[in-house]
Amino acid sequence: MAQKLIDLADVVRSKNAGPYELTIDIIFDNIEDYNLVKEKAVITREKIAELYQVPLADVKDVIHFEPARAIKVTLKRPIPAGSPGERDVYGAQQHAPLLDLEL
Repeated sequence: MAQKLIDLADVVRSKNAGPYELTIDIIFDNIEDYNLVKEKAVITREKIAELYQVPLADVKDVIHFEPARAIKVTLKRPIPAGSPGERDVYGAQQHAPLLDLEL
């Protein structure tokens, strides 16, 4: 049975990164799980673009930060925060596509 990201990550969250960007944090309890996800290269700009159904150019960065055992993703918001039609001004509901990601 394939492992899911949510089974390994201690924290998967999204948040506001200003009016035009969202950030997603994936934080691991231990270095082994962090290294496993990093080595399998499942969190890439291409995979994020696919999961979020956005152009690759809208995925600004995928940063691996070993001292924190974390991966940070920065995405362009589809609609600026607080604009008419924007449904999540805090960006706190945007991590869901990652929860079922299989390694």
